Amino acid sequence: MVSVFVKLPVVINSGAARRMRAVPGSRRVMFPGMSLVRSLLSKLGLNNISVERHPIRVFLLEDDKRRHQWFLKRFAGDQIDIADNVQSAQELLNTNAYDALFLDHDLHPEHYNSPTTDDERTGYAIATWLAVNPELQRASTIFVHTRNAEGAMRMVEKLRNAGRAAEFVPFPLLGERIKHYWKR
Repeated sequence: MVSVFVKLPVVINSGAARRMRAVPGSRRVMFPGMSLVRSLLSKLGLNNISVERHPIRVFLLEDDKRRHQWFLKRFAGDQIDIADNVQSAQELLNTNAYDALFLDHDLHPEHYNSPTTDDERTGYAIATWLAVNPELQRASTIFVHTRNAEGAMRMVEKLRNAGRAAEFVPFPLLGERIKHYWKR
């Protein structure tokens, strides 16, 4: 087997040209001396350093206790505050700053498949409240995760019309979305 190295000129900020070499069998290019650094890191046991993310603060508006447990499992090591009604949700959102908001629409069993909206006792009330209070939770990532797609779309529309970034994620897809946003 023959190793071929391609020498490429590179201009550094000072204007001086340095040489790099291509790593055979890959598209990587290494600076001279880089293998020495890698070797030292390996001998010190520091070559496989992984960085974990800092804990985040999560707000959950959800009435289903099983989903409480699901979220607690997904966000183990993070701080999570849970509200199961509009009033406690407003209190928490008014006094704390969150990285992520997860909002359910239907907060009582009688809301499921109901022909009326009952907006003042659902997650829609929180979406409306956040829309008229733009100073609250401004930097939060907002997900609406309800089984009620029609209610979810109304919530997302209300939030987006107020200039907030919000999206509807059906609950079965939420686990993957959480992994995408907050990798461990």
